[in-house]
Amino acid sequence: FEFLKELEEGHTLEGYLFPSTYEVYKISKEEDIISKMLTQFEEIYNNEIRDRLKEMKLDLNEAVTLASIIEREGKLDEERPIISAVFHNRLNIGMKLQSCATVQYILGERKEVLSTADTKIPSPYNTYINIGLPPAPIASPGKVSLIAAVKPEDVDYLFFVLTGED
Repeated sequence: FEFLKELEEGHTLEGYLFPSTYEVYKISKEEDIISKMLTQFEEIYNNEIRDRLKEMKLDLNEAVTLASIIEREGKLDEERPIISAVFHNRLNIGMKLQSCATVQYILGERKEVLSTADTKIPSPYNTYINIGLPPAPIASPGKVSLIAAVKPEDVDYLFFVLTGED
């Protein structure tokens, strides 16, 4: 897969295995399943993401990492471009992202409310203590989050509040 050549040595496939429903046969090998997931990612990347990367001043890993945070932070597809805008705005001014999703990634669980101690865990993935994006994706983002990462809403917000309402 051509897009994998853009990743640095040592990156895993986390974030690049596109989440979807796939038809898989009992005799399918792991490689076949992974290939299907990467093929789907590649299609979205080529059609929706690749040409926007330079304009957004992001490389592939940064865009997918941001998309993975958007995926975990958002509940509704229509809010993802706004979440993206908030994170882009924070990145542009050197403000910490302060994403609960990145701390939950470190913890390995989703907590309704993070403690102050949770937000102080030393990790390159902790966006409460580090400025900028984590080193790699924290989840596999869907299409809406991938597009939102490179096509944020045109707003100057630095904060968002999720109400949990559908």
